This record gives sequence, C-alpha cells and structure tokens, in this order.
Amino acid sequence: MLKKIALGCVLALGSMSAFADGDAGCGIGSQVWAGQSGKIPKLMAATTNGIFLNQLFGITFGTLGCNGNGTVSAKVVTFTHENAENLARDMAVGEGENLNVLAELLQIKTEDKPRFFAVSKANFTQIYASENSLEVLASLQQVMAQDEVLKAYV
Repeated sequence: MLKKIALGCVLALGSMSAFADGDAGCGIGSQVWAGQSGKIPKLMAATTNGIFLNQLFGITFGTLGCNGNGTVSAKVVTFTHENAENLARDMAVGEGENLNVLAELLQIKTEDKPRFFAVSKANFTQIYASENSLEVLASLQQVMAQDEVLKAYV
C-alpha cells in the first residue's frame, strides 16, 4: 500500500513538473505563490494545486483565481467517470464515439472537433496522468487552455 502511495506521489509530481515552464494555472497554489517568478515558484504552485486537487473546483465555480468561464457540468463529470476506459481508448487514438460525445458535452463546435481530437491524442499522457476522472478533466482543461483554438472552450 505504501508503495502505491509513493508511486502515486511520484507520478503526480512528475506530471506537475510539466507546468514549470508555463503558467501554473489557477488554484490555491497559484494564489499562495502569486507574484513570484521563475521555475521554482511555478513548480511549487503547480504541485500545490495538484496536491489539493482544487483547480477543477476553481474553474467550475470561478474561485481561487479562475475566471469561471470554463464551467464543467455534472454531465461532463458523470460521463467521464462512467465511460473512463472507452474515453481513454478513444482519446489515445484521437477519434471515437466517446470522444465525440465528450466534445458535444463540452459544447465544442463541429469545425473545432478535429482540433480537439488531435490535441487530445497528442497530449494523452498528460491528460491521463491519473485515472481519477476529476483529475483527467482538470488536465484536459489545462491542455485545452494552452491551445489557441480550444482555449475558447475553457
């Protein structure tokens, strides 16, 4: 059990280090480390956000420095949780019924779906760094926020 917890921490920290070069996003870590520059504060902010798993809450309700425009509905959370395995498979290949349904639930326009599918596939390992559906959605939102077209849906 302790090995599983340690492995989970290592994976979480490893996935959070990807944010060190970019913006750490919103969340309690970003609030605590606000105003500081450099990789270390950004890494600490991203790690703090990851430990407390608060970005999805902040994005949904517009708190913790998030603008709240990227509301994740209960339908999206439920769909992602109930179809986790099939959605992961579709995202890994960049197409499929479950990925299309997720795009519909996220209200992605028809003309932007191919980009959503391609970005999801290209960032699959970052998005699915965890098996927790809330963390998957938070990672997906972070990936979408970094894309010029898809950031409009976050």
